[in-house]
Amino acid sequence: MDSGEDNIPSVRAYLPLTAILLMLGWGGLFLLMNFTQPTLWPRWFFFFLMVLGVTGIAMPGVVFVYQRFPSSQSPEQQVIVRQSLWAGIFVAVMIWISLGQVFNFTLAILGLIGITVIEVFLRLRERSIWRRP
Repeated sequence: MDSGEDNIPSVRAYLPLTAILLMLGWGGLFLLMNFTQPTLWPRWFFFFLMVLGVTGIAMPGVVFVYQRFPSSQSPEQQVIVRQSLWAGIFVAVMIWISLGQVFNFTLAILGLIGITVIEVFLRLRERSIWRRP
């Protein structure tokens, strides 16, 4: 019985995308912090760049988790990118909420539960789609 270990994603396959996201995200944040005033559009650009930067950091971690805990059905590339993007969105939303001084631990846990439920439903939907063998 094939355990699917030949389909396990490698970190090397995601290095170009990770490098691009890291350079755009954190490089853009550096330029944004040093060369702009905190008006409306640079603030929204801050959140966008934060999503890119954290997505770039999370992507090798997501791939490592799939390598460490292999399953019979390996994930597609879009699943790994989407789960990394969830990490970036979560961090940006938590920073946005903390600007209004309403951030607390319970809100962070509820956000994680919400993202996890959405991802579980997306994964269930992907597995239920019939594919020609």
